[in-house]
Amino acid sequence: MTGNTDTFVNSYREGVMEFLLANHPLDCPICDQGGECDLQDQSMRYGSDRTRFHEITGKRAVENKDLGPIVKTNMTRCIQCTRCVRFANEVAGVDDLGTTGRGNDMQIGMYVEKTLDSEMSGNIIDLCPVGALTSKPYAFQSRPWELKKTESIDVMDAIGSNIRIDSRQVQVMRIQPKINDDVNEEWLNDKSRYAYDGLKYQRLTTPLIRDGDRFVPASWEDAMSRVSEGLRQTGAKGDEIKAIAGELADTESMVALKDLMNRMGSENLTVDQKRGEEPIVTGVDVRSNYLFNTQIARAEEADAVLLIGTNPRHEAAILNTRFRKSYLHNGLEVGLIGEDFESTMEYEKVGTSAKDVASFLSKAGDSVFAKAFAEAKKPMIIVGSAVLESKDGEAVLKAVAEYAGKHADKFITPEWNGYSVLQRVSSHYRSLESGCPSFS
Repeated sequence: MTGNTDTFVNSYREGVMEFLLANHPLDCPICDQGGECDLQDQSMRYGSDRTRFHEITGKRAVENKDLGPIVKTNMTRCIQCTRCVRFANEVAGVDDLGTTGRGNDMQIGMYVEKTLDSEMSGNIIDLCPVGALTSKPYAFQSRPWELKKTESIDVMDAIGSNIRIDSRQVQVMRIQPKINDDVNEEWLNDKSRYAYDGLKYQRLTTPLIRDGDRFVPASWEDAMSRVSEGLRQTGAKGDEIKAIAGELADTESMVALKDLMNRMGSENLTVDQKRGEEPIVTGVDVRSNYLFNTQIARAEEADAVLLIGTNPRHEAAILNTRFRKSYLHNGLEVGLIGEDFESTMEYEKVGTSAKDVASFLSKAGDSVFAKAFAEAKKPMIIVGSAVLESKDGEAVLKAVAEYAGKHADKFITPEWNGYSVLQRVSSHYRSLESGCPSFS
């Protein structure tokens, strides 16, 4: 019986492949999807060596769509699986993509010609099972079997998405998401996916020292000698010397910088951000003061989320997809204190300033979100890094801490921690962990 079942399954799949390939062009030699195409794999396993379709008018041809600078289209290859449409509507939260026409005239595209306005648009390239949607910057650059694959962690935001870097010799050709259900699932935002082009143009690969009115390349020995000579000539001592760590500095570099400054008698270190020279308002002795305590994977368990001074769609796009999933399937209630932004889910604005934070948390309101937040079993408060950089940051954190302590049975339990700080830059977490932003 098993053998007969396998024969029937193979026959049915061969028939489906015959339908799919009836209009699909023979573009494999010039298609960027070649070598990692689902349709190629299925055709190799279940395809037939002949077809019963012989249309007088020939194969169907469809005009290409302009989706913007990221996604390249060749819609003649499209098999109308609608994966891209479903992703745009359900995950990315934009209703731009859709289908028009029926039968042989069916097409996928924009209802109105425009650029696909989404920070997650690059994921439809991975979802497309054929070569209809490919990467425009990567077009005709290389083949999958030419690339060396290296697993890594994204540093373009503070989420830490798992990625796979594909390189040829010493050149990074593309960046793909690596599946990790606890962090980014199978998605990756466009900034992380395409930021590698910064490795090619105007990249600092050697130290530069000033020579008159311009900077010239130098060796590391010459650069460090110039630094040492400059410090001796100025006579700077102790906290007269200051070090600043950039947004993309790694932990080892920051620790080495801190050790160097300490050897010179200085504790004057900071990070490159607004008001970075002032003491950290969160305090660094308790790690939960500056971490995303709820954990990314568990964020979608929240039934009410209060956003304070943050825009998760652009500051943490991967986290925003989890909130949208909860919004669609669990009826997540979202409130915002801060500036309005174009969100992928409905939210209720309950304030704009630091005074509104204290006002909302100190007294129960009559709004829909206020009632939902008060009745929530797993409430969540997210404080954005913009709050920490503002002059009112200390007052906001004090109000939030008092509220979380007063409702510790909901916010601070072994099963749930509802207080989180969302940083924009991953190096800020690392700098706080290594003790770099210390002050005299």
